[in-house]
Amino acid sequence: MLLIFVRHVYFYVYPCKEMKKNSALLRIPFLTAVTFVFFLFIGCEDPEPEQTGYIQTVPQDTFPELGHDGPYFEDSIYFGREQYIEYHAGSLPIILSAPHGGWKEPTEIPDRTEGTTITDINTYQLTRVIMDTLMARFGGKPHVILCLLERLKLDANRDVDEAAGGNLYAERAWAEYHHYLDIAKELVTMNHGSGIVFDIHGHGENPDGYYDLRTWLGYLIKGDELDLPDEDLNTTAFKNQSSIKALADSSTYAFINILRGETSFGTIMDSLGYACVPSVNDLGPAGSRYFSGGYITARYGSRDGGIISAIQVELPQPGIRDLEENWSSYASAFATAVGAYYGHHLGRNMQP
Repeated sequence: MLLIFVRHVYFYVYPCKEMKKNSALLRIPFLTAVTFVFFLFIGCEDPEPEQTGYIQTVPQDTFPELGHDGPYFEDSIYFGREQYIEYHAGSLPIILSAPHGGWKEPTEIPDRTEGTTITDINTYQLTRVIMDTLMARFGGKPHVILCLLERLKLDANRDVDEAAGGNLYAERAWAEYHHYLDIAKELVTMNHGSGIVFDIHGHGENPDGYYDLRTWLGYLIKGDELDLPDEDLNTTAFKNQSSIKALADSSTYAFINILRGETSFGTIMDSLGYACVPSVNDLGPAGSRYFSGGYITARYGSRDGGIISAIQVELPQPGIRDLEENWSSYASAFATAVGAYYGHHLGRNMQP
C-alpha cells in the first residue's frame, strides 16, 4: 500500500515534462505528501498494549560467568550486576554476611509474593561499621558480602526458588551473593585453615507486641532443644547437628561451654552489655520466639562438613540497630567478642 501511494505522489509532482519547470512550486505539496506517507506508515503499526501492572517479559540478557571479575584481592571491593551485590575481599578469618539490609527496588525485578519480605533495618550500615572496627582492631579486613536489594525483591537467605521468585535478574543477584560467599569461604580455608561466618540479621516485635531485646544466636539448634538441661544438650549428636561443629572439634572445651558456657560467644557479648540467647544468663529462649539459623548458616557452617563454622546473629533494633552511635558501641563489643571466641576455640589470635 505504501509503494502504490508513493508512485501516486511521483505522478502528482511530475505528470508531464512541462511541469518540471514549475517543480519549485510543487515542492510544498511533495513534502506534504511525503510527511503524510510517513505518518500513515507509523499509524499502521500496532498500538502499545495497555500497562495494567507489572508485565513479565521474556528476558534477552546474557550474563558473564560467575567469577569473571576475579581473581579477588584483599582490600578490594567487587560488585555484581547493577551493583545489587557488594563484596569486600578480606584477609581475616572472619566472614560477615548481611542479606536483608538492602534498599534498592528496581522495576526489572517484581515484588516477591511468597515468604517474608520485611527488611532488617540498618543491618547493611551496621555490618559496614563492624567491618571497619575489625580492621582497626586486628589490622586486617574481614570478608563482607552485602545485598543492596530490598528483601521485597530478593531474599538471599533462602533457596533460589523462594529467594528470587523465578525472576532472571533476582536469580542472577542470588547467584552472585552466594558466589562471593563461596569465594570468601575458599580464601579463608586456604589462608587460615579455620574461620567463622557471622550472618547478620535483625528481629522485631513478637506478634503479641512483646519486644525481646536480647540477641538471638543461631547454631541450627532449635529453641526447644536449647531449653534442655546441659547434660542432655552436651552430646556428640547435638554438636554434629550444629553449625559450629568444626570449631567445636578444634576446641579443648566441652560443646556446652562453646554453645552457652563461659567461653561461648553469647556469654562474652553478655559480659560486654549485650544480652544473648544462648548464654550463661539466658540458656535458651524458654519457649519464646527464637530463630535458630537459616539457609546461609546451614550452607556455610560446618554441620555438613568443612572447617568454616557459622553463627546467625539476630539483633534487636533498640539499643543496637536504631542509632548510629549504637552501631559503633556494638561493633566495638562485637570485635572484642570475636577475638576472644576465636582465640578460645581455634587456639590462636585473630590476625590477617
